[in-house]
Amino acid sequence: MLEQLKKEVCRMNIALKENGLVTMTSGNVSGRDLKCPGYIVIKPSGVVYDVMSPKDMVVVDMKGRVVEGRYKPSVDTISHLVVYRARKDLGGIVHTHSNFATSFALLGKPLAVCMTAQADEFGGMIPVTRYASPLPFEDVGNAIVETLGRKELPGVLLKKHGVFTFGPSPAAAVKAAVMIEDIAKTCWLAMQNGKLKALPDKEVKKWFYRYHEIYGQKR
Repeated sequence: MLEQLKKEVCRMNIALKENGLVTMTSGNVSGRDLKCPGYIVIKPSGVVYDVMSPKDMVVVDMKGRVVEGRYKPSVDTISHLVVYRARKDLGGIVHTHSNFATSFALLGKPLAVCMTAQADEFGGMIPVTRYASPLPFEDVGNAIVETLGRKELPGVLLKKHGVFTFGPSPAAAVKAAVMIEDIAKTCWLAMQNGKLKALPDKEVKKWFYRYHEIYGQKR
């Protein structure tokens, strides 16, 4: 079942390693077909990226029960499911411990909109959640949902832990993870030479409009 989604989820998990967002077996990508929202496909727990294939992806239902797959699903599965249940519009979720973005999460510092690339892509800040305990499993997901609310945020920094990103597809969520790490790295480098200042809201809106309405090839 969900063979195409398995291929995309596998490909996007491998993309995490290719983009330097994960080490060893950490991190995960999940996906949901919005036409078949009762199931998600997610990376298996502790499986090395280099040997991963679509057949290794695990299908679970919205209660976390394995429907298909030979491996245990990611230990973060329940966190993903809590978010999917709360946000019916999401088709992809990514979790990483990427270095620069996670450094802000460790300090409990949000990524304010200090550079135009962040204004372009996201049109707003990347917030920090409260600290969430690993047990019960639902607490991480609950912390994310509390921070997201109904806002169409591309991601959050999970305090003391890492990064979660979201999108209408696994590919979109991976793009957000790549962009957030790149923004965090640039901001960190700039902070070595001085204090960052946020862009005015009106300028953020201009950059966001320009990127989403004018930039690129529109069909």
